[in-house]
Amino acid sequence: MAAAAAQRGRRGVSLCLASAGVVKTLALASFTLAWTHSIEQTAWQEDWRVTKQGLELVQARVKGAGAGMEPPPEARLVGGWFQWSPPRNRLREVVLGNSGLAGEWRLCSADACRTLSEIIGHDIGPHPTTMSACSE
Repeated sequence: MAAAAAQRGRRGVSLCLASAGVVKTLALASFTLAWTHSIEQTAWQEDWRVTKQGLELVQARVKGAGAGMEPPPEARLVGGWFQWSPPRNRLREVVLGNSGLAGEWRLCSADACRTLSEIIGHDIGPHPTTMSACSE
């Protein structure tokens, strides 16, 4: 616990989530974003790092292939997942839409996975959620 507090103090950034007029700040240096593809109903995961310069996608994984979710040629099959490391461009923000066809986005950290509605504190329904790095 003390190590996590020291890391937060040293980094000075957290993950901010904004949806339907609510903003939540999570003291995370990294997290996994998980969801189910709306057409193929296949699991997808992305590992993200929170930096002062923005959000950095570190690794992506998909549990199969299909419409709109073909892994790139450099992907490797590891433990039933196609995995690859995308180019590391930092993004100021990432907007997550919700079609309602495949369940909710889930945000996973060392503790557990929670839906965006659980984190925001109410059902986000069709409202988009914006992820960004924010100062503590």
